[in-house]
Amino acid sequence: MNTKDEIVKGLTRLHNFWYKVLGGRLVGRFGKAPMLLLTTTGRKTGKERTTPLLYLPDGDDLVVVASWGGDDRHPLWYLNLQAEPHVTVQVGSEKQARAARTATPAEKARLWPGLVAVYKQYEGYQKKTDRDIPLVMLTRESAT
Repeated sequence: MNTKDEIVKGLTRLHNFWYKVLGGRLVGRFGKAPMLLLTTTGRKTGKERTTPLLYLPDGDDLVVVASWGGDDRHPLWYLNLQAEPHVTVQVGSEKQARAARTATPAEKARLWPGLVAVYKQYEGYQKKTDRDIPLVMLTRESAT
């Protein structure tokens, strides 16, 4: 693991702690962008992994960006949800079961400007990498 990964991992743990304790108050936004906690299942370990992410509501769906700061690698949470798309999302103090899928090119074209409007750095992240940064649609799962 490189230094960037270690720093991000430590900051993520700290943010997750305060988000859960405060129910998203004080730490539930980053500038104009709302923030959620996404919990995926590790594809190698089977352990739950929680990541704070900016999101954009799209009807009943929530949209997150698999940017990893413009790195050439996909973030681990994105690889995890490709292996297991059933996730848990915490928005404020509410937890929800959701199904994750990569947005279609048409959905990305429609949603990208709104995401850049709330977090301008996304535009720079896409320019920084040759990787097409995926958007992920988080759709509410019905209780059965």
